[in-house]
Amino acid sequence: MTHPNAADRMAAAARAWLDGLDDAQRADAWFPWPSEDERHRWYYTPTDHGGLPLTRQRPAQQSLAMQLLRTGTSRAGYVTATTIMGLENILDELEGWTVDWGRERGRDPQLYWMRVFGEPGGDAPWSWRFGGHHVSIQHVVVDGEVRGSTPFFLGADPASSPLLGPHPLRPLAGAEDLARDLVRSLDEPTAARALLTPVAPVDIVGGNRPHVADGDLLMALPDVWRGHFTERRLADRVAAMHSGAEEKAGVRPEDHEAVRLTDPPKGLPAADMSDEQRDQLRALLGVYLDRIPDELADREAEKFAGDKLHDVHLAWAGGTEPGQPHYYRLQGPHLLVEYDNTQRDVNHVHTVWRDPENDFGDDVLARHRQKFHDGP
Repeated sequence: MTHPNAADRMAAAARAWLDGLDDAQRADAWFPWPSEDERHRWYYTPTDHGGLPLTRQRPAQQSLAMQLLRTGTSRAGYVTATTIMGLENILDELEGWTVDWGRERGRDPQLYWMRVFGEPGGDAPWSWRFGGHHVSIQHVVVDGEVRGSTPFFLGADPASSPLLGPHPLRPLAGAEDLARDLVRSLDEPTAARALLTPVAPVDIVGGNRPHVADGDLLMALPDVWRGHFTERRLADRVAAMHSGAEEKAGVRPEDHEAVRLTDPPKGLPAADMSDEQRDQLRALLGVYLDRIPDELADREAEKFAGDKLHDVHLAWAGGTEPGQPHYYRLQGPHLLVEYDNTQRDVNHVHTVWRDPENDFGDDVLARHRQKFHDGP
């Protein structure tokens, strides 16, 4: 008996979800392939992510949507993503149930959208995505295999919340603690090579750009939404959130320049780390790659096996003590990881894993088109 691969599991779950929708729901849930402009949109703010939200689905339909989501994650990835969704209730309480974002409830654990592009399981390429506040997941299937799984974003606000007993709820603790342990293990001269600036940026530098490129600077928060707010109070709120965060952090123009994305990467290459530090770096990288199903994560990990890890660079900005604003990135061939924890008094985490050469499966799709459509 053969077991279905990840692409087959995704196709079966996508078809089941789509088949359970009525015509009005399906109009938002399904787009033809390739729908390039829409397919390359992704968000991590509490904005409309495009597709059919859970709030417009019956419980049985929601279950099918979550089953599709599960096919695109490892079990740990699924637990983390759904825990982050539940944080909307905690955030609502933390903000005194006052933030609305122009809708009836501003912090809503059912405002997560799903959309399928193309025909699942067919011969042609197809993809699907799931996203809402602090979650953005997408996979592209080409020739019956999952060939693109980035950008993959997970955030947490609050990053740490009290539970009964001594241990707090920290969905992204591994991304923080492993990185801090690694940078603190560096001796002073080596750490100086990794440190870009003592002032951390207030967000991930790449933002939600469809493609990151050499020279990119930090995006302003109003630009990370699905269009700018036309309601003045909301537009002013978003602008004030960004400017207020930068003012509180003391960000200077030279700090922006220090964390500008560049090719080649900034920071300390793994080749100049000790064997133990490279093991720590590999464990940290696993926190990001292991978000996806195990067989896909193993394939991604092969890209950094052995000496291939040596080209991955670690760059850090901000403090290294717990509670100090901080940012880091891992960058190398087919890799850009960004992490930021500066907002809400260093209790608001953003993390993203990207493959700048193949986000949205674009590199694989280009080769597919050349092979089957453009000829030799």
